[in-house]
Amino acid sequence: MMKISGWSLIRLYTILVYVFMFVPIVVVMVLSFNPKQFGCFPMTGVSLKWFAELARDGAILTAFKNSMILGACTSVISTAIGILAAMAFVRFDFPGKNTFNTLLLAPIMIPEVILGVALLLFLRWLQQPKSFALLVIGHVVLTLPYVLLIVQARLVGIKKEYEEAAQSLGANAFQTFKEITFPLLAPAILGGVLFSFTISLDDITATLFWATAQNQTLPVKIFGMLRNSISPEINALGTIMVILTVAIPLFAGYLIRKFSTTTT
Repeated sequence: MMKISGWSLIRLYTILVYVFMFVPIVVVMVLSFNPKQFGCFPMTGVSLKWFAELARDGAILTAFKNSMILGACTSVISTAIGILAAMAFVRFDFPGKNTFNTLLLAPIMIPEVILGVALLLFLRWLQQPKSFALLVIGHVVLTLPYVLLIVQARLVGIKKEYEEAAQSLGANAFQTFKEITFPLLAPAILGGVLFSFTISLDDITATLFWATAQNQTLPVKIFGMLRNSISPEINALGTIMVILTVAIPLFAGYLIRKFSTTTT
């Protein structure tokens, strides 16, 4: 009898896990081009009918607009705070530095359900209603740790001697940051912007606690559509979301590599 090694079983198990994870996504993307109301295989043809239906759906377009605006606001605020925090933690020493750094990174380790409920209860305690500002604050809390880690990792690799040389030649702190530090940090900053935008665009677990009927994001809208009925438009919308959430990180990685080779 042929013996099966442990590594063969591990490889087989890994393949089955990936099949289990990605085959449903592929099926959804394929069915989004199905011209019929109900999905079936083999398909009788290929059509963009359901993408056209999406383009005429005002509620979905509003949710898409909300997601784009929310992602843009989140990425800008998270990146701005992340740059300042990374500069403070890497370039300066002050009491409680490690504690503050841990607190800013803590949301990575806390389940999003707990974060969503905690922020919602805090706003209720302050007697503040749900609003778009609450969504922005919540998404900044979720994405800031990732931006901070990316910028910190890049800043640690930038020698402090470059900044000291600029200052010895008469540049002040702002000029040193503008002419020396910022260009060297550009790949990490760009990566932080794109990754935070992607996380904001794709989040649903915590957003369910913060969104209102007027401020629904695209993932929340998809979840609501699934609860009410199964429509082929959901397949088309899911295809768009998959493309966006895959393309943006890939584009971010490409730009980071390109800028890294340019600045070194």
